[in-house]
Amino acid sequence: MNLFVDTSVWSLAFRRDQAQAEPAVDRLRQALGSGEALFSTGLVLQELLQGFFGPKARTAIIGRFTALPLLVPDRDDHIAAAEIRNACRRAGVQVGTIDAVLARLCSRHDLTLLTTDRDFDQMAPHVALKIWKP
Repeated sequence: MNLFVDTSVWSLAFRRDQAQAEPAVDRLRQALGSGEALFSTGLVLQELLQGFFGPKARTAIIGRFTALPLLVPDRDDHIAAAEIRNACRRAGVQVGTIDAVLARLCSRHDLTLLTTDRDFDQMAPHVALKIWKP
């Protein structure tokens, strides 16, 4: 299974004060240990760098992402992401711009989304999105 790792999972994985076990973080660690294919995008990298402070956190995040293939959304991805947002809005589901782009990248590249963000669960019935479940 090829995984696209969302900001929510990376954020938990980088925290040192994580008190309780999180299945998605355990799954990330398993994938990292086995050499399984993991993907992300510059938007996730940017969100992480904006949320963590200090040179050690910055170095750790950039170091981890150096080894990951980053998917770059193109014009068609942005058009499809807008369609995802519109389809969800018609169904009464609010979707953020970045989440719509991430959903589109997962769909386009046939990736399973590894996330703890429940907004994606609301989105999934209305778009082609596979979400990892424990």
